[in-house]
Amino acid sequence: MEILALGDIPNALSASVEGGGLMVDEKQLSADFFDLRTGFAGEVLQRFVNYRARLAIVVADSAAYGGRFSELIHEHRTNRSVRFFMSAQLARQWLAYDPIAKC
Repeated sequence: MEILALGDIPNALSASVEGGGLMVDEKQLSADFFDLRTGFAGEVLQRFVNYRARLAIVVADSAAYGGRFSELIHEHRTNRSVRFFMSAQLARQWLAYDPIAKC
């Protein structure tokens, strides 16, 4: 699933809710996502947080997108809805983990 424009967010949210989470690779995101001045990343992340839908974003090298983007990744390291991972394997492991079942 690609998230290239604001209009793609509802479909991504639906896919996440229906599938128990959504994993996207950095190649499936628009360049605007990585340019924090556009506000696109903030909109995507906030919608997933608001709806408590899980989104795992695979970014192999966060430094490639600059210091501010690396800070964003760091801020989401313990977020319940949205997290960034260096590999698809780690993203799948997080998505497979059901915190409610562990209570």
